Amino acid sequence: MELFCLGLNHRTAPVEVREKFAVGNTQLGQTAHEMVRLAEASEAVVISTCNRTEFYFAAENAEIAFQLIESRLSEKTQLDPEINSHFYRKSKFDAARHLCNVVCGLDSMMLGETEIFGQVKQAYRSALDAGATGIVLNKLFQRVFGIGKKVRTETSIQEGSTSVGNVAVDLAEKIFGHLKNSEVMILGAGEMSRITAQSLVSRGAKSIFVANRSFDRAQELATEMGGSAVRFDDWQNVLKRVDVVISSTGAPHAIVNRADVELARRARKYRPLFFIDIAVPRDIDPEVGEIEEVYLYDIDTLEQLAEEARERRHLQIEECQRIIDLELVKTHLPGI
Repeated sequence: MELFCLGLNHRTAPVEVREKFAVGNTQLGQTAHEMVRLAEASEAVVISTCNRTEFYFAAENAEIAFQLIESRLSEKTQLDPEINSHFYRKSKFDAARHLCNVVCGLDSMMLGETEIFGQVKQAYRSALDAGATGIVLNKLFQRVFGIGKKVRTETSIQEGSTSVGNVAVDLAEKIFGHLKNSEVMILGAGEMSRITAQSLVSRGAKSIFVANRSFDRAQELATEMGGSAVRFDDWQNVLKRVDVVISSTGAPHAIVNRADVELARRARKYRPLFFIDIAVPRDIDPEVGEIEEVYLYDIDTLEQLAEEARERRHLQIEECQRIIDLELVKTHLPGI
């Protein structure tokens, strides 16, 4: 009996292809049972998320089963056989290793994500309940869940931010201890400002103020964020109350100067103030960062911190792979 996997994901297929093969949660067991018949296999598990659909099989001959399932999937979806170019084939040890990578979040769009672990567990349980699994896949999935837990316990693959926006939010938490009830002002209504502000809200920020030269655009973004629009000429008054300022206006010169912040200090009672300047050219004069209770980070500094986080994450990936390979080799699973 041989283990093999046929699948497509966000790296190999665009969403318009992936959606053709998507399987709803309530249909996972029934589909696994049907895949056993279509591939003339003994066992099957179907995993389907927004980023992937994968079919795991145990069969007497993997090559024959591959050919059967590819042709029958094309017939079933009424798609051109060339659609098979989006699929990847993995067998024996490579299939088991790939499943471990999926469960550990190493194959996810967001590296180290935790949601996939539960999604794979649900897929396996559905196939088990439908009678579509046997000794090969039962042992495989049970072992892989154990390896996944070991990887998440012994490595830091889930920790650390690798995007500029998330790095900025992590810094804000270090400055304020937590972001509960903190208030945020966005200068400029660009995409990076929106994403960073959303991250702040997800971590507990209470209020969002949006100031933009186009007040209509400020109102639009404020509505989306559940915040308040501010006339651009009035942002200095809002500075007296907020804790975090995200600036990305596209202005050709600095719009926040040391004098602006000094004016707000007394009204702020010298509370910490965090500036995130993601504009190029910079929106905030570097001298602002010299004020004692003010923290200023520009796009270059944030990108450097994000790159350092990516390098640390890369080392964690290597450690994850070492654990996965070691655990798989010493387990002696059937089919691999």
